[in-house]
Amino acid sequence: MGSSSTCGVLKLICVVFVIFFLGSCASSSSSLHPLVVQSQIEHLNHTAISEFRLLNRRFLGNCLNPSPYLQISVNSSPGGLRDDEFVTVNVSGILNPSKNDWVAMISPANSDVSTCPLNTFYYVQTGDFSKLPLLCHYPVKATYMSTDPDYLSCKKKECKRYQNGTSQCAISTCSGSLTFHVINIRTDIEFVLFSGGFEVPCILKKANPLKFANPNKPLYGHLSSIDSTGTSMKLTWVSGDEKPQQVQYGDGKSQSSVVTTFSQDDMQSSPVIPSPAKDFGWHDPGFIHSAVMTGLKPSSSFSYRYGSDSVGWSDRIQFRTPPVGGSDELKFLAFGDMGKAPRDSSVEHYIQPGSLSVIEAVTDEINSGNVDSVFHIGDISYATGFLVEWDFFLHQINPIASRVSYMTAIGNHERDYIDSGSVYILADSGGEVGVPYETYFPMPTPAKDKPWYSIEQGSVHITMISTEHDWTKNSEQYQWMKKDMASVDRYKTPWLIFMGHRPMYTSAPGFLSVDEKFVDEVEPLLLASKVDLALFGHVHNYERTCSIYKSQCMKLPSKDEAGIDTYDHSNYSAPVQAIIGMAGFSLDKFPSGINNSWSLSRHSEYGYLRAHATTTDIKLEFVNADTRKVDDSFHITKA
Repeated sequence: MGSSSTCGVLKLICVVFVIFFLGSCASSSSSLHPLVVQSQIEHLNHTAISEFRLLNRRFLGNCLNPSPYLQISVNSSPGGLRDDEFVTVNVSGILNPSKNDWVAMISPANSDVSTCPLNTFYYVQTGDFSKLPLLCHYPVKATYMSTDPDYLSCKKKECKRYQNGTSQCAISTCSGSLTFHVINIRTDIEFVLFSGGFEVPCILKKANPLKFANPNKPLYGHLSSIDSTGTSMKLTWVSGDEKPQQVQYGDGKSQSSVVTTFSQDDMQSSPVIPSPAKDFGWHDPGFIHSAVMTGLKPSSSFSYRYGSDSVGWSDRIQFRTPPVGGSDELKFLAFGDMGKAPRDSSVEHYIQPGSLSVIEAVTDEINSGNVDSVFHIGDISYATGFLVEWDFFLHQINPIASRVSYMTAIGNHERDYIDSGSVYILADSGGEVGVPYETYFPMPTPAKDKPWYSIEQGSVHITMISTEHDWTKNSEQYQWMKKDMASVDRYKTPWLIFMGHRPMYTSAPGFLSVDEKFVDEVEPLLLASKVDLALFGHVHNYERTCSIYKSQCMKLPSKDEAGIDTYDHSNYSAPVQAIIGMAGFSLDKFPSGINNSWSLSRHSEYGYLRAHATTTDIKLEFVNADTRKVDDSFHITKA
């Protein structure tokens, strides 16, 4: 057996040992779910595919014999960094350009860059088996110098020393430049030049730290509904200042903010392996402000701004209230599993490559004025313990979430962690255990860590659940679901839509794609409640079923005059189900030769669901974000 094979075997043994050890610890307070081991291995794969993610496991020291001419500088706005800008990092004085040279953006600038020696099992949570120590702080983003096409070829030369008495250059150096997208994350930042690649980095040079012009600036405002009246909207934003601020809206109305935050102590960690959120992924979230705008009219446009005279104000933003529950019409968009992606060439932890194209397409939908609400059903930012990435996600969705109600459900990458009370005893949240999610996205839930709720808009009643909290028949959530759906006035809101993160059906293979226990417990309730449509994410593609129950087609749709599948729910048979987890995360491909009779439409493309509900019809379309074309369309009708 070769050395590489031996290493692979040792790694596999290490994974199995740690999973067993974590499972043993977790089972001390609750029994393991039967699919934990499989899903844990999947989680390790998801978090270990980029060498940048392994940087935090490597030794960091100064490079040997660096060039005496080395310089690193940053071209940025005078007076401090703006809230959103592209900065240029210039590197010069390089004697021997290497493909292993790279620049990292570090924040805060005074971060501990010494080593944190721990044993091998400390590393396993993110899938790294290196015997080298841990970097104590994680870079926000990084880019190889070779991204500059002139760097390795040294097209930008500068002579540093001439031969005595001649014009012939004795020593010349090379230079290069990189562009980084920077947003206001409140803490100062520092650009550091490394060599040795991501896996064995050493420091060459540090630039001077940069501060934001206004680290207290109110930013990233996003809206949510607090009830079904359409007359009140909650605005949530982030600031570096803890003093209450205001939202000013309409004709001279204002409301003061309630201020909250969370700390490193709120994050959770395994007694065996510390989590990213508790350790190297922590970043101060600042202060989260929320204020409720009251006295609004449903289905109407208003403007607002938020902030204060002392810290500054946001721009004035136009927004639209959703229709009151029981009215005739609702237009909404829905998707899951979005995350974020860099707007520069850098690599970051957990990039979701399709998120930018979906955001651009959805923004165009919002600009058209034909959207009342957006529903994002789990796996929101994929920060998974690297807290600064919440800021980047909030910045990314701002063109959408600042203008219409942005309603969310919790997913495994927000909530799940070992021995934390989640159904699935996994490390998927990186130790966040739902705390950042519930702070940034305060939904109308019954209590903290009970992230289920219902809301009515137009002709639709939406029941939003958490697939990560107990949904068994004797659980609080199950009893709430049963009561909520039984109480729906189908004359007032004829349509009942059920939303959650993990699906009941999928044709795509994968660990824990479907939990049969969840299906057995909850699917009968959907049928008994006459749910019209069930929407899920978690699997990263689009798939639509027939009217389905217990893996059987209870009824197939007919074709209307335009050839569009039409489900007649005047004579109800079973819910229609759809997976809409195609909003950003790397797509799950469908295997060839699928013969599931219940699967009527499948697309492994980035996009979102567009819906238009009246009192007698729901028109639904899967929109391909790249082409802007409708790849699937169907109707659900009632007489």
